[in-house]
Amino acid sequence: MAVPGTESGNATVPPQGGDITTEVVVLGGGLAGLTMAAALASAGVPVVCIDRDSPERMGGQDFDIRTTAISYASKMVLDAAGVWRHMADQAGPMLDIRIADQFSPLFIHYDHTELAMEGKHQPFGWILDNKDIRRALFTRAAELPGLVHLAPAQATAVERTRSGVSVRLADGRTVRGRLLVGADGRRSLARDSAGIKVRRWSYDQSAIICTIRHTEPNKGVAVEHFLPNGPFAVLPMTDNRCSIVWSEKTSLVDTYLNLPDDQFIDELQRRSGGYLGEITLLTKREAWPLSVLLADRFVADRLALVGEAAHAIHPIAGQGLNLGMRDVAALAEVVVDAHRLGLDVGGPEVLARFQRWRRFDTVLLAAVCDGLVHLFSNSIPPLKLARTLGMAAINRLPPVKRFFMKHAMGVVGDLPRMIRGQPL
Repeated sequence: MAVPGTESGNATVPPQGGDITTEVVVLGGGLAGLTMAAALASAGVPVVCIDRDSPERMGGQDFDIRTTAISYASKMVLDAAGVWRHMADQAGPMLDIRIADQFSPLFIHYDHTELAMEGKHQPFGWILDNKDIRRALFTRAAELPGLVHLAPAQATAVERTRSGVSVRLADGRTVRGRLLVGADGRRSLARDSAGIKVRRWSYDQSAIICTIRHTEPNKGVAVEHFLPNGPFAVLPMTDNRCSIVWSEKTSLVDTYLNLPDDQFIDELQRRSGGYLGEITLLTKREAWPLSVLLADRFVADRLALVGEAAHAIHPIAGQGLNLGMRDVAALAEVVVDAHRLGLDVGGPEVLARFQRWRRFDTVLLAAVCDGLVHLFSNSIPPLKLARTLGMAAINRLPPVKRFFMKHAMGVVGDLPRMIRGQPL
Protein backbone atom coordinates (compact mmCIF):
# COMPACT_ATOMS: atom_id res chain seq x y z
CA MET A 1 0.00 0.00 0.00
CA ALA A 2 1.25 3.48 -0.83
CA VAL A 3 2.00 5.84 2.01
CA PRO A 4 1.33 9.54 1.45
CA GLY A 5 4.59 11.41 1.03
CA THR A 6 6.45 8.33 -0.19
CA GLU A 7 7.06 6.95 -3.65
CA SER A 8 5.29 3.66 -4.07
CA GLY A 9 2.37 2.62 -6.15
CA ASN A 10 3.34 0.54 -9.18
CA ALA A 11 6.18 -1.06 -11.10
CA THR A 12 7.07 2.18 -12.89
CA VAL A 13 9.04 3.43 -9.86
CA PRO A 14 12.64 2.14 -9.82
CA PRO A 15 13.76 0.96 -6.38
CA GLN A 16 16.77 3.32 -6.56
CA GLY A 17 14.49 6.33 -6.88
CA GLY A 18 15.37 7.06 -10.51
CA ASP A 19 13.23 8.24 -13.41
CA ILE A 20 9.57 7.24 -13.49
CA THR A 21 7.41 6.20 -16.44
CA THR A 22 3.62 6.10 -16.33
CA GLU A 23 0.52 6.78 -18.43
CA VAL A 24 -0.67 10.09 -16.97
CA VAL A 25 1.31 12.71 -15.06
CA VAL A 26 -0.73 15.08 -12.88
CA LEU A 27 1.24 18.22 -12.06
CA GLY A 28 -0.25 19.68 -8.90
CA GLY A 29 -1.58 17.83 -5.87
CA GLY A 30 -4.24 20.25 -4.67
CA LEU A 31 -7.90 19.40 -4.26
CA ALA A 32 -8.56 19.10 -8.00
CA GLY A 33 -5.21 17.53 -8.91
CA LEU A 34 -5.22 14.71 -6.38
CA THR A 35 -8.90 14.01 -7.09
CA MET A 36 -7.94 13.71 -10.77
CA ALA A 37 -5.19 11.24 -9.90
CA ALA A 38 -7.48 9.22 -7.62
CA ALA A 39 -10.23 9.05 -10.27
CA LEU A 40 -7.84 7.73 -12.92
CA ALA A 41 -6.13 5.25 -10.62
CA SER A 42 -9.50 4.00 -9.37
CA ALA A 43 -10.34 3.12 -12.98
CA GLY A 44 -7.06 1.32 -13.62
CA VAL A 45 -5.05 4.07 -15.33
CA PRO A 46 -1.47 4.32 -13.98
CA VAL A 47 -0.84 7.86 -12.78
CA VAL A 48 1.83 9.92 -11.02
CA CYS A 49 0.82 13.01 -9.03
CA ILE A 50 3.56 15.56 -8.39
CA ASP A 51 2.87 17.60 -5.27
CA ARG A 52 5.18 20.43 -4.20
CA ASP A 53 4.15 20.29 -0.51
CA SER A 54 4.36 17.41 1.93
CA PRO A 55 1.17 15.81 3.30
CA GLU A 56 2.40 16.51 6.82
CA ARG A 57 2.62 20.25 6.12
CA MET A 58 -0.68 20.39 4.22
CA GLY A 59 -2.45 18.53 7.01
CA GLY A 60 -1.36 21.10 9.58
CA GLN A 61 -3.94 23.18 11.41
CA ASP A 62 -2.79 26.53 9.99
CA PHE A 63 -1.67 25.52 6.47
CA ASP A 64 -5.04 26.41 4.98
CA ILE A 65 -7.93 27.78 7.05
CA ARG A 66 -10.24 28.00 4.03
CA THR A 67 -13.38 25.96 3.59
CA THR A 68 -14.90 24.70 0.35
CA ALA A 69 -18.46 24.29 -0.83
CA ILE A 70 -18.81 20.83 -2.38
CA SER A 71 -21.86 20.68 -4.65
CA TYR A 72 -23.95 17.55 -5.04
CA ALA A 73 -22.25 16.92 -8.42
CA SER A 74 -18.78 17.26 -6.88
CA LYS A 75 -19.75 14.87 -4.11
CA MET A 76 -20.64 12.33 -6.81
CA VAL A 77 -17.19 12.80 -8.38
CA LEU A 78 -15.45 12.36 -5.03
CA ASP A 79 -17.60 9.32 -4.27
CA ALA A 80 -16.75 7.70 -7.61
CA ALA A 81 -13.06 8.34 -6.96
CA GLY A 82 -13.35 6.60 -3.58
CA VAL A 83 -12.62 9.78 -1.60
CA TRP A 84 -15.99 10.82 -0.18
CA ARG A 85 -16.26 8.06 2.42
CA HIS A 86 -13.10 9.41 4.06
CA MET A 87 -14.56 12.90 4.52
CA ALA A 88 -18.32 12.41 4.85
CA ASP A 89 -18.33 12.69 8.66
CA GLN A 90 -16.76 16.16 8.48
CA ALA A 91 -19.20 17.47 5.83
CA GLY A 92 -21.87 19.98 6.86
CA PRO A 93 -24.91 19.64 4.57
CA MET A 94 -26.56 22.63 2.89
CA LEU A 95 -30.28 21.88 3.10
CA ASP A 96 -31.59 25.36 2.41
CA ILE A 97 -30.10 28.34 0.59
CA ARG A 98 -31.37 31.86 1.20
CA ILE A 99 -30.18 34.66 -1.08
CA ALA A 100 -31.13 38.27 -0.41
CA ASP A 101 -30.26 41.63 -1.93
CA GLN A 102 -28.75 43.37 1.08
CA PHE A 103 -31.32 42.94 3.88
CA SER A 104 -34.51 43.01 1.84
CA PRO A 105 -37.41 40.95 3.27
CA LEU A 106 -37.82 39.48 -0.23
CA PHE A 107 -35.31 36.73 -1.01
CA ILE A 108 -34.77 33.56 -3.01
CA HIS A 109 -35.31 30.44 -0.92
CA TYR A 110 -34.07 27.07 -2.15
CA ASP A 111 -35.37 24.14 -0.09
CA HIS A 112 -33.77 20.75 -0.75
CA THR A 113 -37.14 19.02 -0.23
CA GLU A 114 -38.44 20.68 -3.42
CA LEU A 115 -36.14 18.58 -5.61
CA ALA A 116 -35.48 14.84 -5.77
CA MET A 117 -32.20 13.29 -6.95
CA GLU A 118 -31.68 9.54 -7.14
CA GLY A 119 -35.29 9.16 -6.03
CA LYS A 120 -34.84 11.08 -2.78
CA HIS A 121 -34.11 14.52 -1.40
CA GLN A 122 -30.42 15.42 -1.39
CA PRO A 123 -28.51 18.35 0.10
CA PHE A 124 -27.52 21.06 -2.37
CA GLY A 125 -23.98 20.53 -1.21
CA TRP A 126 -21.69 20.34 1.79
CA ILE A 127 -19.19 22.66 3.48
CA LEU A 128 -15.86 21.23 4.61
CA ASP A 129 -12.53 22.45 5.90
CA ASN A 130 -9.93 22.24 3.15
CA LYS A 131 -7.64 20.34 5.49
CA ASP A 132 -10.28 17.62 5.92
CA ILE A 133 -10.63 17.27 2.14
CA ARG A 134 -6.87 16.97 1.80
CA ARG A 135 -6.64 14.32 4.51
CA ALA A 136 -9.33 12.31 2.75
CA LEU A 137 -7.42 12.57 -0.53
CA PHE A 138 -4.18 11.44 1.11
CA THR A 139 -5.98 8.47 2.65
CA ARG A 140 -7.46 7.48 -0.71
CA ALA A 141 -4.10 7.89 -2.45
CA ALA A 142 -2.62 5.43 0.03
CA GLU A 143 -5.23 2.84 -0.99
CA LEU A 144 -4.48 2.93 -4.73
CA PRO A 145 -1.61 0.77 -6.00
CA GLY A 146 -1.75 2.49 -9.41
CA LEU A 147 -1.18 5.98 -8.00
CA VAL A 148 2.33 7.25 -7.31
CA HIS A 149 2.13 10.30 -5.08
CA LEU A 150 5.41 12.24 -5.16
CA ALA A 151 5.29 14.65 -2.24
CA PRO A 152 7.11 16.88 -1.69
CA ALA A 153 8.48 17.19 -5.21
CA GLN A 154 9.14 20.36 -7.18
CA ALA A 155 8.73 20.40 -10.96
CA THR A 156 11.25 22.66 -12.70
CA ALA A 157 10.64 22.05 -16.41
CA VAL A 158 8.12 20.44 -18.76
CA GLU A 159 8.84 19.03 -22.20
CA ARG A 160 6.15 17.81 -24.60
CA THR A 161 6.91 15.83 -27.75
CA ARG A 162 4.79 14.00 -30.30
CA SER A 163 5.20 10.77 -28.36
CA GLY A 164 4.94 11.88 -24.75
CA VAL A 165 5.67 14.33 -21.94
CA SER A 166 8.55 14.70 -19.50
CA VAL A 167 8.52 16.60 -16.22
CA ARG A 168 11.88 17.40 -14.71
CA LEU A 169 12.06 17.49 -10.91
CA ALA A 170 14.33 19.62 -8.75
CA ASP A 171 16.10 16.50 -7.46
CA GLY A 172 17.23 15.62 -11.01
CA ARG A 173 14.70 12.89 -11.76
CA THR A 174 12.32 12.86 -14.70
CA VAL A 175 8.70 11.69 -14.77
CA ARG A 176 7.51 10.56 -18.21
CA GLY A 177 4.03 9.80 -19.48
CA ARG A 178 1.66 10.07 -22.41
CA LEU A 179 -0.49 12.87 -20.99
CA LEU A 180 0.23 15.77 -18.68
CA VAL A 181 -2.65 17.13 -16.60
CA GLY A 182 -1.94 20.68 -15.49
CA ALA A 183 -3.56 21.07 -12.07
CA ASP A 184 -0.93 23.43 -10.70
CA GLY A 185 -3.03 26.51 -10.05
CA ARG A 186 -3.11 30.07 -11.30
CA ARG A 187 0.65 30.26 -11.82
CA SER A 188 0.67 27.06 -13.79
CA LEU A 189 4.02 25.81 -15.07
CA ALA A 190 2.18 23.31 -17.26
CA ARG A 191 0.08 26.04 -18.89
CA ASP A 192 2.94 28.49 -19.30
CA SER A 193 5.24 25.86 -20.79
CA ALA A 194 2.67 25.34 -23.56
CA GLY A 195 2.43 29.05 -24.28
CA ILE A 196 -1.29 29.16 -23.45
CA LYS A 197 -2.34 32.74 -22.82
CA VAL A 198 -4.78 33.72 -20.12
CA ARG A 199 -7.26 36.54 -19.68
CA ARG A 200 -7.20 38.10 -16.24
CA TRP A 201 -9.15 40.84 -14.54
CA SER A 202 -9.38 41.85 -10.92
CA TYR A 203 -12.21 43.09 -8.75
CA ASP A 204 -11.76 45.81 -6.20
CA GLN A 205 -12.66 43.17 -3.63
CA SER A 206 -10.99 40.69 -1.32
CA ALA A 207 -12.59 37.78 0.50
CA ILE A 208 -12.25 37.85 4.28
CA ILE A 209 -12.54 34.30 5.56
CA CYS A 210 -12.78 32.68 8.96
CA THR A 211 -14.70 29.95 10.79
CA ILE A 212 -17.01 30.67 13.70
CA ARG A 213 -18.83 28.65 16.34
CA HIS A 214 -22.34 29.73 17.35
CA THR A 215 -24.85 28.95 20.07
CA GLU A 216 -27.94 28.48 17.88
CA PRO A 217 -28.10 25.54 15.40
CA ASN A 218 -27.54 26.49 11.76
CA LYS A 219 -30.04 23.82 10.58
CA GLY A 220 -28.12 23.39 7.36
CA VAL A 221 -29.11 26.85 6.11
CA ALA A 222 -26.68 28.73 3.86
CA VAL A 223 -27.25 32.49 3.74
CA GLU A 224 -25.85 34.97 1.23
CA HIS A 225 -26.48 38.70 1.34
CA PHE A 226 -25.53 40.74 -1.71
CA LEU A 227 -24.11 43.94 -0.21
CA PRO A 228 -22.83 47.01 -2.09
CA ASN A 229 -19.17 46.16 -1.36
CA GLY A 230 -19.59 42.46 -2.20
CA PRO A 231 -21.49 39.34 -1.10
CA PHE A 232 -21.47 38.15 2.50
CA ALA A 233 -22.00 34.40 2.95
CA VAL A 234 -22.60 32.29 6.07
CA LEU A 235 -22.17 28.62 5.22
CA PRO A 236 -23.25 25.77 7.55
CA MET A 237 -20.71 23.29 8.90
CA THR A 238 -20.76 20.51 11.47
CA ASP A 239 -20.53 20.96 15.26
CA ASN A 240 -22.37 24.30 15.43
CA ARG A 241 -19.86 25.96 13.12
CA CYS A 242 -20.20 28.17 10.07
CA SER A 243 -17.77 29.37 7.46
CA ILE A 244 -17.70 33.11 6.74
CA VAL A 245 -16.86 34.33 3.23
CA TRP A 246 -17.08 38.11 3.35
CA SER A 247 -16.27 39.96 0.13
CA GLU A 248 -15.26 43.53 0.83
CA LYS A 249 -13.62 46.48 -0.89
CA THR A 250 -9.88 45.85 -0.85
CA SER A 251 -9.20 49.30 0.63
CA LEU A 252 -11.24 48.39 3.73
CA VAL A 253 -9.96 44.85 4.27
CA ASP A 254 -6.97 45.68 6.49
CA THR A 255 -9.22 47.71 8.76
CA TYR A 256 -11.50 44.71 9.37
CA LEU A 257 -8.63 42.24 9.68
CA ASN A 258 -7.01 44.36 12.37
CA LEU A 259 -10.11 44.91 14.49
CA PRO A 260 -10.08 43.44 18.01
CA ASP A 261 -11.98 40.16 18.13
CA ASP A 262 -15.02 41.61 19.89
CA GLN A 263 -15.41 44.40 17.30
CA PHE A 264 -14.91 41.98 14.43
CA ILE A 265 -17.60 39.70 15.90
CA ASP A 266 -19.91 42.72 16.15
CA GLU A 267 -19.40 43.31 12.41
CA LEU A 268 -20.21 39.66 11.69
CA GLN A 269 -23.35 39.86 13.82
CA ARG A 270 -24.49 43.01 12.03
CA ARG A 271 -24.06 41.46 8.59
CA SER A 272 -25.50 38.06 9.48
CA GLY A 273 -28.52 39.41 11.33
CA GLY A 274 -27.71 37.65 14.60
CA TYR A 275 -29.74 34.52 13.82
CA LEU A 276 -26.95 32.22 15.03
CA GLY A 277 -26.93 33.56 18.58
CA GLU A 278 -23.60 34.30 20.24
CA ILE A 279 -20.59 33.57 18.07
CA THR A 280 -16.90 33.01 18.73
CA LEU A 281 -13.96 32.91 16.32
CA LEU A 282 -12.40 29.49 15.81
CA THR A 283 -9.71 30.46 13.32
CA LYS A 284 -7.57 33.42 12.44
CA ARG A 285 -8.82 35.82 9.78
CA GLU A 286 -7.34 35.91 6.31
CA ALA A 287 -8.06 37.85 3.13
CA TRP A 288 -7.70 36.70 -0.47
CA PRO A 289 -7.80 39.12 -3.43
CA LEU A 290 -10.61 38.28 -5.86
CA SER A 291 -9.95 38.04 -9.58
CA VAL A 292 -10.82 36.07 -12.69
CA LEU A 293 -8.49 33.92 -14.77
CA LEU A 294 -9.55 32.19 -17.96
CA ALA A 295 -7.14 30.28 -20.20
CA ASP A 296 -7.61 30.87 -23.93
CA ARG A 297 -7.73 27.10 -24.37
CA PHE A 298 -7.71 24.15 -22.01
CA VAL A 299 -5.54 21.80 -24.08
CA ALA A 300 -2.30 21.71 -26.05
CA ASP A 301 -0.27 18.81 -27.45
CA ARG A 302 -0.37 16.13 -24.73
CA LEU A 303 -1.65 18.61 -22.15
CA ALA A 304 -5.01 19.18 -20.48
CA LEU A 305 -5.68 21.87 -17.89
CA VAL A 306 -8.05 21.44 -14.95
CA GLY A 307 -9.05 23.58 -12.00
CA GLU A 308 -7.40 26.94 -11.48
CA ALA A 309 -4.75 26.25 -14.09
CA ALA A 310 -7.63 26.67 -16.56
CA HIS A 311 -10.00 29.03 -14.77
CA ALA A 312 -10.61 30.93 -11.55
CA ILE A 313 -13.84 32.80 -10.87
CA HIS A 314 -15.43 35.02 -8.24
CA PRO A 315 -16.82 33.03 -5.26
CA ILE A 316 -20.21 34.76 -5.54
CA ALA A 317 -21.89 31.47 -6.55
CA GLY A 318 -19.58 29.11 -4.64
CA GLN A 319 -18.61 27.29 -7.85
CA GLY A 320 -14.80 27.57 -7.83
CA LEU A 321 -13.71 24.02 -6.97
CA ASN A 322 -16.98 22.62 -8.30
CA LEU A 323 -16.08 23.88 -11.76
CA GLY A 324 -12.74 22.08 -11.41
CA MET A 325 -14.48 18.89 -10.31
CA ARG A 326 -16.49 18.92 -13.52
CA ASP A 327 -13.18 19.19 -15.38
CA VAL A 328 -11.96 16.15 -13.48
CA ALA A 329 -15.07 14.11 -14.28
CA ALA A 330 -14.97 14.95 -17.99
CA LEU A 331 -11.22 14.40 -18.43
CA ALA A 332 -11.28 11.17 -16.43
CA GLU A 333 -14.02 9.82 -18.67
CA VAL A 334 -12.28 10.55 -21.98
CA VAL A 335 -8.93 9.27 -20.72
CA VAL A 336 -10.36 6.07 -19.23
CA ASP A 337 -12.32 5.37 -22.43
CA ALA A 338 -9.15 5.75 -24.50
CA HIS A 339 -7.08 3.64 -22.11
CA ARG A 340 -9.54 0.75 -22.20
CA LEU A 341 -9.58 0.79 -25.99
CA GLY A 342 -5.79 0.71 -26.11
CA LEU A 343 -5.65 4.22 -27.60
CA ASP A 344 -3.20 7.00 -26.85
CA VAL A 345 -4.55 8.76 -23.74
CA GLY A 346 -2.73 11.93 -24.75
CA GLY A 347 -3.78 11.85 -28.38
CA PRO A 348 -5.44 14.81 -30.14
CA GLU A 349 -8.87 13.14 -30.36
CA VAL A 350 -9.01 12.64 -26.59
CA LEU A 351 -7.97 16.20 -25.87
CA ALA A 352 -10.34 17.69 -28.46
CA ARG A 353 -13.25 15.86 -26.82
CA PHE A 354 -12.31 17.26 -23.43
CA GLN A 355 -11.95 20.79 -24.81
CA ARG A 356 -15.38 20.69 -26.46
CA TRP A 357 -16.95 19.36 -23.30
CA ARG A 358 -15.57 21.84 -20.81
CA ARG A 359 -14.77 25.12 -22.54
CA PHE A 360 -18.30 26.42 -23.16
CA ASP A 361 -19.57 25.55 -19.68
CA THR A 362 -16.62 27.30 -18.07
CA VAL A 363 -16.78 30.48 -20.15
CA LEU A 364 -20.53 30.74 -19.58
CA LEU A 365 -20.28 30.34 -15.80
CA ALA A 366 -17.39 32.82 -15.59
CA ALA A 367 -19.47 35.37 -17.50
CA VAL A 368 -22.54 34.77 -15.32
CA CYS A 369 -20.57 35.18 -12.09
CA ASP A 370 -18.88 38.31 -13.40
CA GLY A 371 -22.26 39.75 -14.37
CA LEU A 372 -23.69 39.00 -10.92
CA VAL A 373 -20.78 40.79 -9.24
CA HIS A 374 -21.36 43.94 -11.28
CA LEU A 375 -25.14 43.72 -10.95
CA PHE A 376 -25.23 43.40 -7.17
CA SER A 377 -22.15 45.36 -6.03
CA ASN A 378 -23.90 48.72 -6.07
CA SER A 379 -26.76 50.63 -4.46
CA ILE A 380 -28.28 52.25 -7.54
CA PRO A 381 -32.02 52.50 -6.63
CA PRO A 382 -33.55 51.34 -9.96
CA LEU A 383 -31.21 48.35 -10.12
CA LYS A 384 -31.84 47.55 -6.48
CA LEU A 385 -35.60 47.53 -7.03
CA ALA A 386 -35.29 45.39 -10.15
CA ARG A 387 -33.05 42.90 -8.31
CA THR A 388 -35.44 42.57 -5.38
CA LEU A 389 -38.49 42.07 -7.59
CA GLY A 390 -36.61 39.60 -9.76
CA MET A 391 -35.67 37.50 -6.74
CA ALA A 392 -39.25 37.50 -5.51
CA ALA A 393 -40.45 36.45 -8.98
CA ILE A 394 -38.11 33.45 -9.07
CA ASN A 395 -39.70 32.17 -5.88
CA ARG A 396 -43.09 32.24 -7.63
CA LEU A 397 -41.96 30.40 -10.78
CA PRO A 398 -41.34 26.76 -9.78
CA PRO A 399 -39.84 25.59 -13.13
CA VAL A 400 -37.35 28.47 -13.17
CA LYS A 401 -36.59 27.95 -9.50
CA ARG A 402 -35.95 24.23 -9.98
CA PHE A 403 -33.55 25.02 -12.83
CA PHE A 404 -31.52 27.33 -10.59
CA MET A 405 -31.60 24.72 -7.84
CA LYS A 406 -30.22 22.09 -10.21
CA HIS A 407 -27.59 24.55 -11.35
CA ALA A 408 -26.51 25.09 -7.75
CA MET A 409 -26.18 21.31 -7.40
CA GLY A 410 -24.13 21.08 -10.61
CA VAL A 411 -26.52 18.75 -12.42
CA VAL A 412 -27.35 20.85 -15.48
CA GLY A 413 -25.97 20.12 -18.95
CA ASP A 414 -24.08 17.21 -20.50
CA LEU A 415 -23.00 15.35 -17.37
CA PRO A 416 -20.06 12.91 -17.20
CA ARG A 417 -20.66 9.40 -15.92
CA MET A 418 -19.13 10.12 -12.53
CA ILE A 419 -21.70 12.83 -11.84
CA ARG A 420 -24.55 10.61 -13.06
CA GLY A 421 -23.55 7.92 -10.58
CA GLN A 422 -22.26 5.53 -13.25
CA PRO A 423 -18.86 3.84 -13.04
CA LEU A 424 -16.01 5.05 -15.20
